[in-house]
Amino acid sequence: MDSVQAPSYRGYRYPPEVIGHCVWLYHRFTLSLRDVQELMLERGVEITYETIRQWSMTFGPDYAAALRRRSPRPGDKWHLDEVFIRINGELKYLWRAVDQDGGVLDILVQNRRDRAAARRFFRKLRKKTASVPRVVITDKLRSYGAALRETMPSVEHRSHQKLNNRAENSHQPTRECERAMKGFRSAASAQRFLGAFSSISPHFRPRRHLLTARDYRQEMTERFTVWNQVTGVSTPA
Repeated sequence: MDSVQAPSYRGYRYPPEVIGHCVWLYHRFTLSLRDVQELMLERGVEITYETIRQWSMTFGPDYAAALRRRSPRPGDKWHLDEVFIRINGELKYLWRAVDQDGGVLDILVQNRRDRAAARRFFRKLRKKTASVPRVVITDKLRSYGAALRETMPSVEHRSHQKLNNRAENSHQPTRECERAMKGFRSAASAQRFLGAFSSISPHFRPRRHLLTARDYRQEMTERFTVWNQVTGVSTPA
């Protein structure tokens, strides 16, 4: 695997093992910051939940970016969907795109779900993935078709509710986190957290139903090795 430049921990009191473990707990499981604080206290590590929040904001995006750089190229069939999320009491839209294998391509929190919002998301997707899909599958929202014709006119567009289960199902972990966190404080914090969460959480969620128990253990061992390299707990051989 390619070498990874671990983030700098200069000036931090706790070692990378503790910081990386807290960020992993917070993004991998449906836990609140206070839950993570309690789990660490049980292990003899005294940390405030605000410290864990700061670590997640500082290092979560760096860890997620490193994982994305090591991910395979996205598939050529993209599924897009948007759902309501509540931010500081107001309803916003969370746009999400995944490929045919369930890999999260990108997410974007926006105020609307009109053509301009769809166009903005398509352009962000192209820049993020540096690729153009063969097929885009969406629900019946008309904004998708209009925006796709402007940004990627050569791409086939399929619009059917039942075809888009892949994207709809990918929102479930986000919903679980939203409930645990009792909503998000701002659009910026939601974008920052979900951007990291959408890379870190899937990294530890292989398609277990397709693997034998032995293969699953091997796969998870390899993924934890990558995580240790990304967080700087160990270095690549």
